[in-house]
Amino acid sequence: MTHIKEYIRQNEPRFLEEWESLIRIPSVSAHPGHRPDIEACAQRWKELLLAAGADRASVMPSQGHPLVFAEKRIDPAAPTVLVYGHYDVMPAEPLELWHSDPFEPEIRDGRLYARGADDDKGQTMIQVKAFEYLVREGLLRHNVKFILEGEEEIGSPSLTPFMRANKELLAADIILVSDTSMLAVDLPSLTTGLRGLAYWEIEVTGPNRDLHSGHFGGAVANPVNELCALLARVVDEQGRITISGFYDDVEEVPVAEREMIAGIPFDEEAYKASIGVKALKGEAGYATLERNSCRPSFDICGIWGGYTGEGAKTVLPSKAFAKVSCRLVPHQDHAKISRLFVEYMERMASPAVQIKVTPMHGGEGYVCPITLPAYKAAEAGFEKAFGKKPLAVRRGGSIPIISDFERELGVKTILMGFGLESNAIHSPNESFSLDVFRKGIEAVVEFHLRYSERSL
Repeated sequence: MTHIKEYIRQNEPRFLEEWESLIRIPSVSAHPGHRPDIEACAQRWKELLLAAGADRASVMPSQGHPLVFAEKRIDPAAPTVLVYGHYDVMPAEPLELWHSDPFEPEIRDGRLYARGADDDKGQTMIQVKAFEYLVREGLLRHNVKFILEGEEEIGSPSLTPFMRANKELLAADIILVSDTSMLAVDLPSLTTGLRGLAYWEIEVTGPNRDLHSGHFGGAVANPVNELCALLARVVDEQGRITISGFYDDVEEVPVAEREMIAGIPFDEEAYKASIGVKALKGEAGYATLERNSCRPSFDICGIWGGYTGEGAKTVLPSKAFAKVSCRLVPHQDHAKISRLFVEYMERMASPAVQIKVTPMHGGEGYVCPITLPAYKAAEAGFEKAFGKKPLAVRRGGSIPIISDFERELGVKTILMGFGLESNAIHSPNESFSLDVFRKGIEAVVEFHLRYSERSL
């Protein structure tokens, strides 16, 4: 039997070639013009899953972008692991901030740079290569299924309806996901909780056309001014969200968990330096690692209106726009929060303007018990590959489909992610460490071996 480290060493050139073949396909789900790329990426994943040892793989239609399904059946009586990933990526803009072509992968200083290097083509490739090794070496003792979607970056609108229509196809005993991050390479961690999400687009309309600011300024409400003032009121000076009823379902973090969070090694000065800020800001009474994982938040994700071209134009704009989001915590219903926000904005807006708030996408938070056999198997996987028992931590990001898995399929999810903050997902110069890529494969192999021991 070939040891996993030797298997990776022997096959790494091929692994990289296959990984890069996916990255070269700009599967940006947010842009309709990339529909052919989405379909091409799905087909490429189908080919790679079959080559890795799946008994069958297919590209399946949905209400939106296609899904890739594959499976390997070992024994009908054995448990089944369902591996979830996504093959769509965020837009690469602003392109001028990239040091290399975002869709032409480049290896520098032991890292692969490209859009999707981490999120989620790199992390999904870790899962597929671990699976490949287990199949080829005859070590797989349970059934494995894969479901890869092309809409995660736009809120997974089609996956839940697909789940409802294909519950038998997706039936499993546990779901395994690599789409989260670790605290550090020398501080491995398993994600035990995620925040939920609610997202809106706002349109504020004033006069029926752009006006001369000299003739009308001071007499007519400026939509940009009104929108800025309105959004500034959503969060108070203590960092609390002012929407009535917003905190009704927020569960206070237990003292024991707050103590565990406080014990996580965290260098606040290094944290500030890494993102280029002189001070941090957030909800009063909570530490930074609580604010960005266990507490809700509100952010303006984009705002625009009026003249933004070169030079000056004295204009009072007719319209202003913003995209805003809330990160939610477990027990907050994103649909309820979305309704409360729309009502709040409509109530608080000045009668001098018209406001339209359009809910976009959202999802619930998620918490995973650390007593699950599958969690213990993942814990053993990290310890084997990284040399340390991983910490159990909640993360501030959202994967809305995770709570849907539990609701629709009745199955818990293990969040076995290998990303790092330095990987800059969703930002220019996204990258992934080749060393972590190798260790990730080792960890997932060990997960499957330990899961078989605990479940059979």
